[in-house]
Amino acid sequence: MDNKVYVFEGKTSTEAIERGLKELKVSKNKVDIKILEQEDKRSFFSILTPRVVKVEMKLKEEQEDKSKEKAENRKVSTNEPVDNTQAIENIKKFLDEFIDKINTEKLEYKIKEEDNIVKVDINGENTGFLIGYRGEVLNSIQTIVSNVASKSSKEKVRVLVNIGGYREKREKDLQNLATKIAGTVIKTRKPITLEPMSAYERKIIHTKLQENIRVKTHSIGEEPYRKVVISLK
Repeated sequence: MDNKVYVFEGKTSTEAIERGLKELKVSKNKVDIKILEQEDKRSFFSILTPRVVKVEMKLKEEQEDKSKEKAENRKVSTNEPVDNTQAIENIKKFLDEFIDKINTEKLEYKIKEEDNIVKVDINGENTGFLIGYRGEVLNSIQTIVSNVASKSSKEKVRVLVNIGGYREKREKDLQNLATKIAGTVIKTRKPITLEPMSAYERKIIHTKLQENIRVKTHSIGEEPYRKVVISLK
């Protein structure tokens, strides 16, 4: 998390705080405030000098996390055309060698581009070991393939790897989970923090609940342990 601290000045603490809230464009309950210099700490010799009070402001975690989620969503929704020809060649070369080394029969892959995302679908018999518990192995493979794809590129290439249709099944499970947890939050009126998820999986939760008028979502923590929190609006 970005622990950036902002310092603002004013003739009084109230003036300094108001100036800070205005510049940060947030309400008072969205920041942590610490007064660095109190008005009553002025000496006799400083009475003729201009009064300056400094306050320290730091965005609360929820505000920072919202900024991160917005950045993640912007990356996913970008429509600017990207030439991924070399990236796809890199992926093909890697997968050919990878499949040959793991010596798995009847394993094949298909690559396509969609919304500037290089999507890799791997199918075959007994692919469970390539998926792992809740997709842990699959996510590791995706990280490797992403790095391979971006090897000759100035910018990171967006890659989505799917094995045996796992992504579709996981998406449905996460949507059902989001609905169920939202119901529990509404009933108990207490926020619930989900298990760590990838950015792709967190986005499924956020998207599923963004139209819910009674709950809201935000993320906390750092990768790869970043989690979604579901709470009442």
